[in-house]
Amino acid sequence: MLVTGMSGTGKSTALNHLAHRGYSVVDTDYGDWIENLPLPDGAGAEPHWREDRIDALLTRHEGSGVPLFIAGTVINQEVFYPRFAEIVLLSAPLPVILTRITTRTTNPFGKTPEERAQIESDTAEIEPLLRAGATMEIDTRRSITQVVDQLVALAGSPPRHR
Repeated sequence: MLVTGMSGTGKSTALNHLAHRGYSVVDTDYGDWIENLPLPDGAGAEPHWREDRIDALLTRHEGSGVPLFIAGTVINQEVFYPRFAEIVLLSAPLPVILTRITTRTTNPFGKTPEERAQIESDTAEIEPLLRAGATMEIDTRRSITQVVDQLVALAGSPPRHR
């Protein structure tokens, strides 16, 4: 299951709660899942999933019957949409996102005026594309417990450890 959304919508927080409930999770913002590649027009670079690594991750889990939650928002995630049982967009109004980003201590992104402007621009341009590809949208103004409960309802029970 892919959990996607703009910065500040609660992807990492949701995955942390899912992990505490016994689910397998991968937050692609951390580790070696992403590389910055040049944009086709040569005007800068954009984070992309390392397709070989995401493919290997999904291949290991496909057919296992074990729910896996992957979080991320990158330009090439659509390549993998057919391999996800669900594509869940976490969303919140822009003022809520900007407040969260200002107060969070777990991720430095969004603290500078330039990064905040990028978040505003991306929310206007990118979020509608994410919404179009999503199979479900969850408004994260609800409590984290309610958000995670909705994700759990889509995935079923976590595997039991013996």
